Amino acid sequence: MSQPICEPDMPLEHQSSTFETIVNTRRSVRKYDANAEFNHDDVVTALELTTLAPNSSNMQMWEFHRVISSDKREKLAEYCMGQNAAKTANELVVFVATTHNWQERAQRNAQKVREAFQGREDAAAKRALKYYETLIPMVYNNDAFGIRGVFRKAYSWWLGRNKPMVREVSKTDVRVCLHKSVSLAAMTFMYAMREKGYDTCPMEGFDSKRVKALLGLRDSDQITMIVSCGVRTDEGIYGDRQRVEMDTVIKSH
Repeated sequence: MSQPICEPDMPLEHQSSTFETIVNTRRSVRKYDANAEFNHDDVVTALELTTLAPNSSNMQMWEFHRVISSDKREKLAEYCMGQNAAKTANELVVFVATTHNWQERAQRNAQKVREAFQGREDAAAKRALKYYETLIPMVYNNDAFGIRGVFRKAYSWWLGRNKPMVREVSKTDVRVCLHKSVSLAAMTFMYAMREKGYDTCPMEGFDSKRVKALLGLRDSDQITMIVSCGVRTDEGIYGDRQRVEMDTVIKSH
């Protein structure tokens, strides 16, 4: 049976050390205990926390698909190339980046800005509204071949000759941006599950075409990763954790 790492009423002064425990005990588990107790309601709670993850421009262009039924889990495990992390999981969550709903999300955020800055006509209020009504549509409005993005890229280069300018404005850049946001959500989910005492494994090895068909996803949807969930077994941990030397990745300027 899983045991939560952090109690809801834990004093604030103990929470930092608890977070360290969550980070240090999270491992990518390749085999789960089929006999361990698993509460699917804990996944709901973890996903509710996942929706609070930081994301680009608060566009929230993501979907989280829970695969719970045994038949679909079995099929999804097959499409995950038969990985043990998928075959032995109690539940799998497919993290999806969406592209079809950018207009609705931009309009929603613009409305929230109007409400937040109601009655104000200052520069900050106008700038915030312009961001969602002008700049977001300019970057997210893409054609099938990415031609608009090529022109945006050229325009960005031209403006950037004499002043700082955002350069990542192509269709591919937007795609990368969406996957960054979904990845932040997936990491939040994995930490939330670990806090509940469960284990996870993020997987990139899968047949995306078949997975999309299985879940009824749109052609434009893009799968960032699939995360399996369960309670670890000893053999599910492939050796001690190892990382490169800190000074090779942490740089000070």
